[in-house]
Amino acid sequence: MASLHTISPHSLLPLSKSKKPTSKILPNSHFLGTKILHSPIFWTNKQKTESWLLNSVVQEELDVIPVQSGDSTDQQDGVVVSQVESEGNELATQVSGFGSNEGQLSFEGFSSASSAGMEGDGQRTQSELEMDKFIDRSINALIVLAAGSYAVTKLLTIDHDYWQGWTIYEILRYAPQHNWSAYEEALKTNPVLAKMMISGVVYSIGDWIAQCFEGKPLFEFDRARMFRSGLVGFMLHGSLSHYYYQFCEELFPFQDWWVVPVKVAFDQTAWAAVWNSIYYIVVGFLRLDSPATIFSELRATFWPMLTAGWKLWPFAHLVTYGVIPVEQRLLWVDCVELIWVTILSTYSNEKSEARIPETQTEAGSNSLSKGSAEE
Repeated sequence: MASLHTISPHSLLPLSKSKKPTSKILPNSHFLGTKILHSPIFWTNKQKTESWLLNSVVQEELDVIPVQSGDSTDQQDGVVVSQVESEGNELATQVSGFGSNEGQLSFEGFSSASSAGMEGDGQRTQSELEMDKFIDRSINALIVLAAGSYAVTKLLTIDHDYWQGWTIYEILRYAPQHNWSAYEEALKTNPVLAKMMISGVVYSIGDWIAQCFEGKPLFEFDRARMFRSGLVGFMLHGSLSHYYYQFCEELFPFQDWWVVPVKVAFDQTAWAAVWNSIYYIVVGFLRLDSPATIFSELRATFWPMLTAGWKLWPFAHLVTYGVIPVEQRLLWVDCVELIWVTILSTYSNEKSEARIPETQTEAGSNSLSKGSAEE
């Protein structure tokens, strides 16, 4: 018993030191923290991992705290454990901060990439629109230049078989006279085809003038619209006018002075109403409009078109029925038609072109409502 009392408490320290629980804890805790940091589970559920790491560190600290000794080595071991705990907390904080920063960076990167992609799409769309406009303008310019060059060449080379020894002055002097003679010869051989050709050219040019008058640039006209107007003039106006003027002469065969006003009145009531309706309906069908739309718009524009003609045609037809021969009347009328087709084409196309923005607006609203409904 005396020997037991003589044993100093400090003599038991080597026994406790031989166990060195902290020496086993530190490597295990370091290995455990490293393994956790590299585990995929930790990255997917970092809060659970942080709590588990802190609990493990606290559990290890509880194992160290009961060993109280004045030895500096044990105190240093306890300090090391505290440092492990603080380092674990710092690591957890850094990991959580890195995860949040990573999410923020990925979100910002996605946002910037998406906005850059949208801007790129907008730039590509704008460039494509500019390219399409340039191509359309080039095609229109080529059409106008080709048609104009062909017409001028045909008019100037009417006497190319007789140019031997001719000067430029002689060519220009006789060209108008010989072109008129060729036109009269065409009226004798095939009058309907000649008048159809003239009306087709006049109605195409008249629609082009109408588009320029509406504010479009010179070479940015609608080719399909100009083609529709020219087709109506070629297929219908030339042939119908040829037979109409012959019918009018048979209806009023008198040669008195009062016949001219009567013919003008008949022209500006019966024939003007019929022809304006024919032009409007045929152009509407060529635009692929529905019959209901065509006839509803015709009712709305019938009276304005008819009264607009009264401001021009009565004065022109005093010359038509009073001076011009029957076979030459269509040529004179087509010269005035350059002005009238401008008015007629404007009335015929303004409502259809006004429907295009409304249709686009309705389509956009429908797409937005559909997208919101899907969301």
